[in-house]
Amino acid sequence: QVQLVESGGGLVQPGESLRLSCAASGITFNMYAMGWYRQAPGKQRELVANIASSGTTNYTASVKGRFTISRDNAKNTVYLQMNSLKTEDTAVYFCNAHSAGFGLTFRGQGTQVTVSS
Repeated sequence: QVQLVESGGGLVQPGESLRLSCAASGITFNMYAMGWYRQAPGKQRELVANIASSGTTNYTASVKGRFTISRDNAKNTVYLQMNSLKTEDTAVYFCNAHSAGFGLTFRGQGTQVTVSS
């Protein structure tokens, strides 16, 4: 049974930081590209960042320079360090695991991030 369990969300003020974690089980973690998506109320889900099994990273333009995605293959965990948070970063953040080779994609239940003064 595949599980992606996100944690680390919460309520912070603009300019503050949060670190999201996603612990994966039931998959061969180092064979999956891992990503973070977010969905704000009334908006479509969007890719925030992803990291290939090789470690190559990709970010959406609005978070470049503020967010950092990383992975620890020994712990089957992917992280999203979010600095200088803005109100527009408020959303539910979802962890995603994708394997092109296996043709499989899994997504977690999400964690709420609220940035408000």
